[in-house]
Amino acid sequence: MKAAYQTDIGHQRKQNQDRVAVFTNKLGNQLMVIADGIGGNRSGDIAAEQTVATLGSQFKKRPPQTSMEGIRWFARETQLINNKILAQSKRNLRLQGMGTTMVATITFKDAVVVANIGDSRGYILHQNLLTQITVDHSLVNELVKTGDISEDEALKLPQSNIITRAIGISPDAQVDVNRFELNEGDQLLMCSDGLFKTVSKEQIIKVLELPIPLEEKCAQLIKMANDAGGPDNITVLIGINSNQEG
Repeated sequence: MKAAYQTDIGHQRKQNQDRVAVFTNKLGNQLMVIADGIGGNRSGDIAAEQTVATLGSQFKKRPPQTSMEGIRWFARETQLINNKILAQSKRNLRLQGMGTTMVATITFKDAVVVANIGDSRGYILHQNLLTQITVDHSLVNELVKTGDISEDEALKLPQSNIITRAIGISPDAQVDVNRFELNEGDQLLMCSDGLFKTVSKEQIIKVLELPIPLEEKCAQLIKMANDAGGPDNITVLIGINSNQEG
């Protein structure tokens, strides 16, 4: 899979607590991961940095061989990272309260395995249809699921930044892991909430369908989020399941 990514501080934050990376192992499989640090000034960037770096290191040392192994691998590694961050928070007062969301994928020949915790998202664009393949662990999404509010209303509520699960917050990481098939030409989009809370699904689809390099698609989506006010850090990663970049 060909991939590109970009991250930006946005217009209203003092620091960028998002982290993003792509790792390739000796099998030729790729791990793509975005972590959005939480806890305000309480070292959310450290939790995000450690999550991305540790996951990448383990992926290169002991990678899963198949997509089914990938499901178990994500569950195990996420819990180990969670334990590590919790232990650091207990030892260091300055780090107390730090945590991070995570969305990560491993691409195999026949499928992609997606793991998420928190409200960073994953999508697949297949034949002009953009499908969210992660479920937000957030207070407003709980209200959406019960039918109390609509998805559009959820984005406008001031409580939209309250998440119900994260790495480093509780002893049980509770990561969701799922497997999806990828077809030739499908695009994989991963992002932090700084994108989808400011740029509509329809706008995202239009950019993804443009016949331009992936790097330019990332840059356009970042610009659109900033043009809409850029209230949060913005991170975008796009991959295409094809030999062509277009």
